[in-house]
Amino acid sequence: MFRALVLFCFGVISAAAAADRPNILWLTSEDNGPQYGCYGDTYATTPHIDALAAKGIRFKRCWSNAPVCAPARTCLISGRWAPADGAEHMRSDIPLPDGHQMYPQFLRSVGYYCSNNSKEDYNLTKPKDGKKDLVWNESSGKAHWKNRAEGQPFFAVFNDTITHESQIRRRPHTLIHDPAKAPLPPFHPDTPEVRHDWAQYYDNITLMDGKLGKHLDELEKAGLAEDTIIMHYGDHGPGMPRFKRWPYNTGLQVGLIMHFPEKWKHLAPKGYAPGGVNEELVSFVDLTATLLSIAGVKPPDYFQGRAICGEFAKPAPEFIHGFRGRMDERYDLVRSTTDGRYVYIRNYLPHLPYGQFLNYMFQQATTRVWKAQFDEGRLPEPQTRFWKPKPAEELYDLESDPWETINLADSTAHAEIKTRLAQGQRQWLTQVRDLGFIPEGERLAQAKTQSPKDIFATEEAYPITTVMEAADLATNPALAKPEALAKWLDHSNASVRYWAVQGYLIRGENAIRTNAPKIEQMLGDSSPSVRIAAAETLISVAQSPAVLERSTRTLLDCADMKTQPYFVAIEAVNVLDRWQVRLKPWQAQIHALPGQAPESVQKRLKEYIARLHDHLLEGDQIKSTGEN
Repeated sequence: MFRALVLFCFGVISAAAAADRPNILWLTSEDNGPQYGCYGDTYATTPHIDALAAKGIRFKRCWSNAPVCAPARTCLISGRWAPADGAEHMRSDIPLPDGHQMYPQFLRSVGYYCSNNSKEDYNLTKPKDGKKDLVWNESSGKAHWKNRAEGQPFFAVFNDTITHESQIRRRPHTLIHDPAKAPLPPFHPDTPEVRHDWAQYYDNITLMDGKLGKHLDELEKAGLAEDTIIMHYGDHGPGMPRFKRWPYNTGLQVGLIMHFPEKWKHLAPKGYAPGGVNEELVSFVDLTATLLSIAGVKPPDYFQGRAICGEFAKPAPEFIHGFRGRMDERYDLVRSTTDGRYVYIRNYLPHLPYGQFLNYMFQQATTRVWKAQFDEGRLPEPQTRFWKPKPAEELYDLESDPWETINLADSTAHAEIKTRLAQGQRQWLTQVRDLGFIPEGERLAQAKTQSPKDIFATEEAYPITTVMEAADLATNPALAKPEALAKWLDHSNASVRYWAVQGYLIRGENAIRTNAPKIEQMLGDSSPSVRIAAAETLISVAQSPAVLERSTRTLLDCADMKTQPYFVAIEAVNVLDRWQVRLKPWQAQIHALPGQAPESVQKRLKEYIARLHDHLLEGDQIKSTGEN
């Protein structure tokens, strides 16, 4: 009897809490930037999106934080900068920090019915009670706001996958848009394959636009349009090479459109008017706080974005930020920052080319023809740049160079601008305690089954200022000579030692030879990531047979999943693959390494080691995979 009374009271409280709250509808899409008519794209055909913008507000400067789906969605579901939780890679399976919730849990606590149709794809482990989903009321292809209780406010997501990268390469396809008129970026070669891919990309946006229109019609016919706030956005930039996966403005900018019916205009962004344009800086870490603010729920203090509008709105920041980590099987570390006009890029692994071989990316015709023409020496600048190592720093003026092809990082006329953005970026990364500067193998080995955020919460565990200083000096040869790195090689923190070794690798043979004996000692370091970095550094230059043998044996040991954690093996096999020509005498041992992930590895992560082994065995041969 008492239990029944408690449940009844809870139901009454929930109903009261839910009273007079707006419905909220998110119509999202995948792998597409703001290539819409309402954003000035004359090649696009998007009548429904344009109509929504005409009666709502269009955000001119919205970034997805990550240029690929899973990390971007992780920022959305958590309201946090994914690298702050160690969840920045594509993909991961990281425990939520203690005491944290995903945003639908906040909405459900005040009476909302929360449905998600159809994709999740988070890098954070979703809370469950046994098999019971604690995040969504329903998350499936059948999820719909119609399934809520009568009179219950809803928050509903409908995600369209027709614009996904995988749909650009789907054949046969009868083009709607004329490929001869496709607006090609200057860094892509002008070939029939590239034009077809771009035309098909725009075709898919038109198809998505039609489906979005049907959702709006359904809402109208149900008599709910005047009670529902609508938002539309893509999850990152276009699913084309050097757009998707790259934290330039072209890879991060998305169209964001909001419509507030008359009843709920008091919750709208400042200056809201039909057909209006908002020029504030916004990003995905803001959308979660905004959602809660609109629903009358105060965002928790651990959220790292700000509410754009609603009851708990806050002013716009001076900068917004983006990131790139491991992309499937290949490692990289990039951070980007914009003030709305200039974009500052910091490459922390500049010795690696932009266009590392990535099985999934190479399934697209544009990627293959672009790389083939580079290999044949047929490309002019800036089309060659994607296949070469990166500068440590990049700076672009979006006003004069929207395609981000003219690097101003060394321009004396732009020195103050670069410094301002670089300092803004460093302040942000330090403030949120970006864990991306801890190698993944090292980070997961220490965290085990706990949240990396919780494990590395103290300065003792993660002295972020020191780690970032080491990373800066190591990865920008203009900042420090090799001898300045030597002091970091004996540091007590493994991440500092890792970056010091990387500094020698990046500087090349002359630098490595100044401290080769010390680097050789580090083949016995307690951290597997440091051992791997030391081995690659020594292998990169001609060494005695004994040193080359020991370095290779170190990598073979770290690459063995029978004795090493999965992502330690991923780090090591990446190095073996990069240097397989030099390591040809050990080819048999390399090929004999286990190439199948252990059963304990999450299903969507298993294929990464297999792709690396395929490349070791077969080179740039493409094996078709599913959606990514």
